[in-house]
Amino acid sequence: MKIDETNKINLLYDFYHSLLTEKQDQYMYLYYVEDFSLSEISEQLNVSRQAVLDNLHRTVNSLEKIDSELNLINRTQEIDYVSQRLSQIVEDKYPDDNELHELVDRISKINEK
Repeated sequence: MKIDETNKINLLYDFYHSLLTEKQDQYMYLYYVEDFSLSEISEQLNVSRQAVLDNLHRTVNSLEKIDSELNLINRTQEIDYVSQRLSQIVEDKYPDDNELHELVDRISKINEK
C-alpha cells in the first residue's frame, strides 16, 4: 500500500472511528495505528488472516462512503488553509489590531480536537 493511501485511511479513521462498530474499530486500530501485521491481528483475535483482510477492506470502504457523504475532511482542510492565509494577511497588514488577531485565533481553533 502506498504511503498516500495509508495517510488517507489514517485520516479517515481519525475523523470517523467513532462511527465504527467495536470490532471494526479494533481491526483498524491494530492495523493502522499500532501497525500490527495481518498475521499478528489474526493471532490476537483468533480469526483467519483472510477474515482480518476482509474486515479491513469493508471498513475502509465504509469510511470512504461516509466521507463522500459528509465531506468533513475536505471541509476541515479548507478551514485550515483559509485560517492560515487569513492569519498571514492579518499579521502583515494589521499587526496592531488585537480584535482581528483574536478572531483569527478563534477561527484557527475550530478544527482543533
